[in-house]
Amino acid sequence: MSTTSTPETTTPASGQDEAEATTHRVLQRLIMPLEPTPDIVPLYIEAQASRAGVASASFGLGTGGTETHHGPEQPGGSGSSVRPDLEELSARHSVEVAAQTLRSFGTYFNAFPASYWRRWTPVREVRLSVRTVGQGQVIVYRSNARGVIQRHDMRIVRGASETVFELPLTAFGDGGWYWFDVIAGSEPLTVVDAQWSAPAELARTEGTFSIGMTTMNKVPYCLDNIRVISKDEDLRAALDVMYVVDQGSDRLSDHEELEPLQAAMGDQLQLIEQGNIGGSGGFSRGMYEAATNGRSTYVINCDDDIDIEPESLLRMITFADFATTPTLVGAHMFDLNNRSVLHAFGESVDPWAIQPKVATPGGWLGHDFAHGPLAATPWLHRRADVDYNGWWTCLIPTETVREIGLSLPVFIKWDDAEYGLRAKAAGYPTVSFPGAAVWHITWGDKSDALDWQIYFHERNRIITALLHSVYDHGGHVITESQGIDLKHLFSMQYYTEAARLMAQEDVLRGPLVLHGEIGTKLPELKALTKEFDDSLSQKDADDFPAVRVTKPPRKGRDVHPPHRRTLPLWTARQMARQLFAQPKETSRSNPQAEIAHQDAHWWRLAHYDSAVVSNVGGTQLSWYKRRPEQMRQMLTRTVRTHADLYRHWNQLRETYRRAAREITSFEAWEKTFAAHPAPVRDADPKDPAGSTGTAADAAPVTEVEGPATTAEGTAERTAG
Repeated sequence: MSTTSTPETTTPASGQDEAEATTHRVLQRLIMPLEPTPDIVPLYIEAQASRAGVASASFGLGTGGTETHHGPEQPGGSGSSVRPDLEELSARHSVEVAAQTLRSFGTYFNAFPASYWRRWTPVREVRLSVRTVGQGQVIVYRSNARGVIQRHDMRIVRGASETVFELPLTAFGDGGWYWFDVIAGSEPLTVVDAQWSAPAELARTEGTFSIGMTTMNKVPYCLDNIRVISKDEDLRAALDVMYVVDQGSDRLSDHEELEPLQAAMGDQLQLIEQGNIGGSGGFSRGMYEAATNGRSTYVINCDDDIDIEPESLLRMITFADFATTPTLVGAHMFDLNNRSVLHAFGESVDPWAIQPKVATPGGWLGHDFAHGPLAATPWLHRRADVDYNGWWTCLIPTETVREIGLSLPVFIKWDDAEYGLRAKAAGYPTVSFPGAAVWHITWGDKSDALDWQIYFHERNRIITALLHSVYDHGGHVITESQGIDLKHLFSMQYYTEAARLMAQEDVLRGPLVLHGEIGTKLPELKALTKEFDDSLSQKDADDFPAVRVTKPPRKGRDVHPPHRRTLPLWTARQMARQLFAQPKETSRSNPQAEIAHQDAHWWRLAHYDSAVVSNVGGTQLSWYKRRPEQMRQMLTRTVRTHADLYRHWNQLRETYRRAAREITSFEAWEKTFAAHPAPVRDADPKDPAGSTGTAADAAPVTEVEGPATTAEGTAERTAG
């Protein structure tokens, strides 16, 4: 097993029998960045003392007391902490602290998430062992769920020594961390290593894992991640197979950089090529292989376009081994383009709206550790209990996969959230585990709310509501969906609305069409782009006619959102204009405005007959044009589809819930894998004859009977 999992035996006290010595297993060890660039250093080490973000007092009067916030209270808080010199960070597990200076390990990757171990495992005491060379102090701190910091213990160290702290977990019921700071004396002090451990007998198992990485035309990312795994001996010791499911046209097998990696990893790296059946198809393939290889205790789903902190995987496996019950363990997401920013710490699904929400009260997306250290950010100290973890990196016990099945066949979007809800209902919780993270492009940098992906957002959200909502008619889902449709229509986003309408109508067709259309829906959506102005893009503003304004804004004022009190009247007037007023003739030949993506709110776009609008990345622009006839047609369809969803909700709910086990079964997915082999190319580099290995060739696929036709008939009758 890995270093993180290597047992160690404690030294018996004087007179204690050797047989009574307790075998400990390492839970977490001190790490420094693999590549110590300034933007990630604050995630590993700080050069200032731990400062609380909140202080509390109750004055003994039986009240809740008062709280005073000292640290940053919102993203982008003022001031940044002093950073260590990068020269200090040349080793992976040790640090040299200069004379008369302090280094704090109260950081994301080096503090110990005590409350998570307290809640989800039988561990009630951990041992911190710090090996040092030199003279100085080692100070242990703890926090509670409110972010209040207390000094727990302090030891003076001299020469070559190992300092051991026995740390109880009894007071971490709602949150809190442990960490330590080091202060050097008159000479430098070296922290040789530090480890947090617990009795090995408390672990439920000692498992191994496989990785299921889905990729499509992101070869450099994928090769980098294979390279990181191949170089980590500790990970390799616990790894069964890294399955790379390649669904792209630019295949990894075409790149010579893969050959030395394949040689280094041998049977631990298996490349599976199949047709593009989306993230749910790629992840399901990796889960299927891991759950049927007869070896792996866990499968870790990974996106291809991530940067991995490899120690994260070891921590996830170790935590899963100790978990009281088999548990899904997820990694957090840091922003790949702003690496000190923690984008997603923990997420749940709002049961009323069936929308993701931040799991921690007072928390937010996008916390920057460069401005708000862990100790000074109160909400990070409260334990976040989640419903799911994104599949950018998430560990799933293979026994869970065998019991509840694979992903829904929904291509992309909502597959991870639905799986977490399904696992939770079956008794398998999810933990988004602090200290385990990857860097990934955030969804704020993606334009998936307006392009073809909106189809999958809409359809899969409604399906998730049908499967898991506890409210009649899905709670707020139908009414909110209707409102979103109106906003897109007011915004002249007719392609987006066409994709959403298609999604709603496809939900009404029932669940048994999902497997059959998993590989055909994307081409259909992309073909649809040719029919709408807002889906046709150019690279530069000069590619469009010049902006021409025929009527200046009243008194030069900018457009503002309608006031809540006047919103009904404003909406009625806009509706009449959108349906019946003909666009100004000049708006057909020249746009009336050029609008940046961040300013393209629906209430702003509703004022124009045409406008050039940029995408989220600023790389493309589209010319939106108001078309009343399009508005009338689509408004009629959206009213009809939402009325049908409301009227047939109970029938649809029962149909989808009855079919869920069948469409997520190994047998159903085996048929889909076999039906979508990798496309044959005319000149495959590895086969001059032109034939290429298929997904079915990569791993045997058993032919099974398809979904029952009786259920399909029920779905069609439900759809009316």
